[in-house]
Amino acid sequence: MKIFIGGAWLYGNSSAHVGHLAALLPGDVIARYYRMNGDEVIFDSGTDCHGTPITLRARKEHVTAESIASKYHEEFKKCFKDLDFSYDIYNNTMDPFHKEEVKKYFLEIMNNGYIYEKLEDQDYCPKCDKFLSDREIEGICPHCGGVAKGDQCDSCLMELSAKEILNKTCKECGSSTITKQNKHLYFALSKFQDAIQNLLNNSKDKWRLNAINETQKYLNNTLPDRAVTRELEWGIDTPVPGYENKKIYVWIEAVMGYLTAAHKYCNENGIDFEKFFTSDDLITYYIHGKDNITFHTVIYPALLLAMGHNYKLPDYIISSEYLNFGDLKMSKSAGTGIFIKDMLEKYDSDTIRYYILANNPEKRDTNFKMDEFIQAHNKHLVGEYGNFVNRNLAFINKKFDGVVSTGKMDESIMNHIKDLYKEVGTLISKGELRSALDLIWSLVSDANKYYDEMQPWVLVKEDIEKFNDVTYTCLNLMGNIANMLEPFIPKSSKKLKEMLKITTDNWNYVTVEQNLHLNNVEILFNRIDSE
Repeated sequence: MKIFIGGAWLYGNSSAHVGHLAALLPGDVIARYYRMNGDEVIFDSGTDCHGTPITLRARKEHVTAESIASKYHEEFKKCFKDLDFSYDIYNNTMDPFHKEEVKKYFLEIMNNGYIYEKLEDQDYCPKCDKFLSDREIEGICPHCGGVAKGDQCDSCLMELSAKEILNKTCKECGSSTITKQNKHLYFALSKFQDAIQNLLNNSKDKWRLNAINETQKYLNNTLPDRAVTRELEWGIDTPVPGYENKKIYVWIEAVMGYLTAAHKYCNENGIDFEKFFTSDDLITYYIHGKDNITFHTVIYPALLLAMGHNYKLPDYIISSEYLNFGDLKMSKSAGTGIFIKDMLEKYDSDTIRYYILANNPEKRDTNFKMDEFIQAHNKHLVGEYGNFVNRNLAFINKKFDGVVSTGKMDESIMNHIKDLYKEVGTLISKGELRSALDLIWSLVSDANKYYDEMQPWVLVKEDIEKFNDVTYTCLNLMGNIANMLEPFIPKSSKKLKEMLKITTDNWNYVTVEQNLHLNNVEILFNRIDSE
């Protein structure tokens, strides 16, 4: 089976916070699971480097837009590497291959009759003497009365056009805007109303509820045609005569990054990109936060249809709710939240991954709290999982110099573990990662209970054969727990598997070898001082 997983592209104008991680981490778990399952996986993402906010920041800091985007692209790459993300390719929209592919797709859509020229009234700032892009406009949302940018309301998340915004002002100077006529190219999104409605109707068992509701709300308002060119300083040149002074609007070129990054990866690895993305056995996943839903469920599918390549439309929409910080929405622009890079300076990647996944906002907003983060590490990773592993291995090291005698695996426990692989795998494939992690953790609890009930410290004196059976069962329990946890917390899983000399990375029951001599035994997790 072929699997494509696209993680939302972070915008390169400031550091990423743990709310972004909550939205993106499910993609890595799903990718790791399918690779262990033996499937052909392409997992990509990248940095969105163009558009007005980067230009405005560069102007404020008296540097180039490219330097701002490059700085945060490198920072994002390091964060994902340190968090053990398994992206096959992490690209950026400044990449020459991306730019040329976007131009090619743009012309294909135009030649297919879905891009047309239109004179429009556009917002203009008399004081700055320029036409304004959507992100250079601030005003009031006509639907909820909240503060809105020119393309989206920050409060109700409704996708908007600049024409709908009330009391518009220039974000740069604060002056009220006027309108002037300007010539632009438009994408005929309205022509895909029925196709997107059909996609939604046929996807309700694979899309999260917020994606279903948000997409239907958008469709109920009737899909509007959208401008695909803008008066931007920083972006991809429009490949159409007469539009040399305009750039391709960021909203269209950024979502094309899923295709361009995958295409680049395929070219570099001898994979037929067209065959991969039109394959009957391809399953696609798109991983993002709820504020990006309609870009993935409406605009991106419409662009795919307009290209005419028969590329696979989105199957699974894994759209997280918000991970808030102290009941406040994490926001790059508002500066609320905790940066990923700061967390990585103090805490282990597995601890971060575990807490985010166990507390993931899959169905409702959740809160990131530092005291709960530390408690989760000390209670669950150290006190439950780590304790089961460490007291078993330490006992073997102390009493038998790390050599495990031949024993028999408890057959009922083995069958339970095999069943659990199927149940957990099904949940992961559906994007229900909290439930999957809960099931694995139930096995951790069962393992501790088994150890306590069997009392191997007594059996070693009274019944050595039964002690060997119990010990071997415990070793197989921890080996399979580590194997099932590998998509979630890969570093500690690999560490434990190495101690147990388990070399396979398959989503199947693993068996610890008999007469094992434990390898480099050490504590799996250290406690975090709550101070």
